[in-house]
Amino acid sequence: MKRKRAALAGALTLAVAIGVGGAALPAGAVAKTTAVESAGHGFATEQARLQEILQRLTTVDGAPGALVEVRDRRGSTVLTSGVADVKSQAPVNRDSRFRIGSMTKMFTATTMLQLVGEHRVRLDAPVERYLPGVVRGHGNDGRKITVRQLLQHTSGLPDFLDHLKPQEVVADPLVRYDPRDLVDMALKYPRVFEPGTDWDYSNTNYLLAGLIIEKVTGHTYAREVRERIIEPLHLRETSVPRGSAIPGPHPRGYAQPGQDVPLLDITEVDPSVGGAAGGMISSGTDLNRFLGALLRGDLLHPAELREMMKTRDTGNEDGRAYGLGLESRPLPGGLYWGHAGDFLGFETMAGATVDGRRATVMVNLGPGGSDAQSDDIEAAVRTALSAGRPSARQ
Repeated sequence: MKRKRAALAGALTLAVAIGVGGAALPAGAVAKTTAVESAGHGFATEQARLQEILQRLTTVDGAPGALVEVRDRRGSTVLTSGVADVKSQAPVNRDSRFRIGSMTKMFTATTMLQLVGEHRVRLDAPVERYLPGVVRGHGNDGRKITVRQLLQHTSGLPDFLDHLKPQEVVADPLVRYDPRDLVDMALKYPRVFEPGTDWDYSNTNYLLAGLIIEKVTGHTYAREVRERIIEPLHLRETSVPRGSAIPGPHPRGYAQPGQDVPLLDITEVDPSVGGAAGGMISSGTDLNRFLGALLRGDLLHPAELREMMKTRDTGNEDGRAYGLGLESRPLPGGLYWGHAGDFLGFETMAGATVDGRRATVMVNLGPGGSDAQSDDIEAAVRTALSAGRPSARQ
């Protein structure tokens, strides 16, 4: 749900005006001393660089708090900076849970590909086969869109977040949304392009993927993700939540309504506005474990993992490419796999290399974070994953 940050930020000013409470960031809070727990990997230079980036995130970039966990086969390193709560100035807990936004798509795509491996779903079958009559209108036609095109954002379907008034979400964040209603909202608008002819990120694709999972299995999306991924990997800090609270230790989630406007505490929000496209909660530890298991082939058969990692260009100048719920981005001497995520209160990103190195970054500010914040989140992931590579430069 990443590219909606600017639209949501514009609406937050209205939300403040109509009475949603905000909190000022105490002077000096973002400069709080960085906390470190390290397994002693011998990558002191990269760790120093990561500390610099985290400090930048919580000072120049304006985020209240930040966290990075780096993990490889020998252990983990956790660094935090800033505060979890701008009122109490409590530091960010190294075991923090947080909303992961569009990183949810990795879990959704993995679940769908497991169903492909079980011969219950075909990637190149039309959406119509599984959701008859659901995708219709204004050139949107489920008979001409495949499951693969949903997962790879080549369907041409409009994004419901382009048409959901963000001030409605912010003004009443506890409203529960039905995924079919959100899909129908998107389908009132013309398709963006003919299916398969271009690439455009659309959260509608993954709401439909969630509906297909439910139709094929006869179970809820949450149950399938839990039984297929969360429980087998012992991801004790990961959930597909139904309620508005974040369980376990967690930072407050904030939005920045505008320049010189107090931060808006938006920790409590109904996750149904994200659903199978962006509604999950996790932690640095669990996300790194998940990505390691995924790339090792613990969750998918080789054939389905190959399909997931078949990418197409997204048109971004940074060289990123998109597979099936999984992005690749350039790295010195290679590339890494992962996803970024935005959800109300948080901005996140996780990545992993095929040789077992993994990194997850979280800040508790979004929407309203600067472009510099997003750039520094990516820089932290790239720096962590570049450790030990001879050609790495930061």
